[in-house]
Amino acid sequence: MKIALSQLNYHIGNFESNTNKILDCIRKAKSEQTDIVVFSELAISGYPPRDFLEFDHFVSKCEDSINKIAKECDDIAVIIGSPSFNKEPKGKRLYNSAFFICNGEISKITHKTLLPNYDVFDEYRYFEPNRKFEIIKYKEKRIALTICEDLWNISENPLYVVNPMDELVKQNPDFIINIAASPFHYKQAKSRKDILTLNAKHYNLPLFYVNHVGGQTELLFDGGSMVIDDNGKIFDELNYFEEDFKIYDLNNTNSVCRIKNIELGIKTIDKSKIINTKSEIQLIHNALLMGIKDYFRKLGFKKAILGLSGGIDSAITCVLAVQALGKENLKGILLPSRFSSEHSIKDAEDLANNLGISYEIIKIEDAFNTFENTLRTQFVGLPSDLTEENIQARIRSLILMALSNKFGYILLNTSNKSEAAVGYGTLYGDMCGGISVLGDVYKTQVYELANFINLEEEIIPINSIIKPPSAELRLDQKDTDSLPEYDILDKILYQYIEMLKGPDEIIAMNFDETLVRKVIKMVNSSEWKRYQTPPILRISPKAFGMGRRMPIAAKYLS
Repeated sequence: MKIALSQLNYHIGNFESNTNKILDCIRKAKSEQTDIVVFSELAISGYPPRDFLEFDHFVSKCEDSINKIAKECDDIAVIIGSPSFNKEPKGKRLYNSAFFICNGEISKITHKTLLPNYDVFDEYRYFEPNRKFEIIKYKEKRIALTICEDLWNISENPLYVVNPMDELVKQNPDFIINIAASPFHYKQAKSRKDILTLNAKHYNLPLFYVNHVGGQTELLFDGGSMVIDDNGKIFDELNYFEEDFKIYDLNNTNSVCRIKNIELGIKTIDKSKIINTKSEIQLIHNALLMGIKDYFRKLGFKKAILGLSGGIDSAITCVLAVQALGKENLKGILLPSRFSSEHSIKDAEDLANNLGISYEIIKIEDAFNTFENTLRTQFVGLPSDLTEENIQARIRSLILMALSNKFGYILLNTSNKSEAAVGYGTLYGDMCGGISVLGDVYKTQVYELANFINLEEEIIPINSIIKPPSAELRLDQKDTDSLPEYDILDKILYQYIEMLKGPDEIIAMNFDETLVRKVIKMVNSSEWKRYQTPPILRISPKAFGMGRRMPIAAKYLS
């Protein structure tokens, strides 16, 4: 049996584009006499469709696409994910379904059993879980069809009370197909491989796995679809961070599974793009690049603008934007104040020249003087403090947003996760923007990204990397005036945010008690700020945004 895996970058709610992509792959598979072509979970709608699913019209559009696709399936079978209506009187109104289509019609609909409702997932909000288990019979093969999470209940500490494959294996399937929407974070690829290989080995069945690829606002999908043999060994992987399509030949002879790769005369896997689970920084770089590119493409934007301070955060954001959008589509704005150092201006100019982007220098001194004069009566007799620092940051954002409005740029936010965590940023100032590129990247990881980018040549000026970080909003200001050293801060933040450790547990790791309690208080008391920031590209197991839901008006540890 020849099975094609089609790993595509879908656009949520863009039914015409999604359907046309799917039809193109079906025709390609048919031209190679393929028996089954497999697409990912909720491929028709894109993932995650969220509250679009509450509209009958949206789900009906999905049905229209399925029916259009069925007409193409005269001599090939298709497995594809889409929401479907629950026709039973009880339960949620929808299922998360996998459609098996052949002979020009829908032959069978398999529903997802295990509906994740943690971190970035919220599927039980919309879908009714499956409670019936049936294999699919096609061309003398017996297929155990599962959807993403259905294979993730095999660990030592199962999250659910039922395991779909334990039920399906009773019906003696020949192989497993799993269609998925598994979002990226820098540890997910290894976890995913471990789970999938464990399934194949445990059930002694070959496994064909298809994942999404592409950016969906803050969620990034890395692809990495794969074929695993019945011994739990990965036979082949599709490309990461890009669309891919491959066909495999599955034969069962004397109870031995044999899988053969079918070469199509199309491009083969670029081994440099196969995931290297040891290089987290390379994964983060590639994910952010894809996230920027897809955010702009799917929203119909082309041009970006950002403030260039000469610091490392704006430098990394600028490099990634150039790689994603092209140097002709990026504008850098230098916004020096009376506190900006000459080397910061030069560092920003050197970066812009290294990248070949256009830039302008717009001094904020006159605007700052105007604000000081405007508020002179109200502020009389009061010393300069954080208020004046924030005014400068907000003047900069005002200028950047004015240019954005006038010329159609999207403003890139350059704040990192360390700053966002402890509230070290100005709301409506440096925290504004259309998309946050580094908001899930700790400062220490930012330095690693800089070294990765500069691996072959100095793109980011070395001075931007080695100089002490500073907001330059007051004389001789350094980040360490307000924060501990980032290598200490980030370790505490990681334990609290990603590892969900409480203060006593972190203190027991030999961190200073006063510092730990101060940092956690800063994190919790800054929640109100993070509610008003732009979408953050998610690259970690626990990002700010949809995957970390904390109350604002709360007392806990604040």
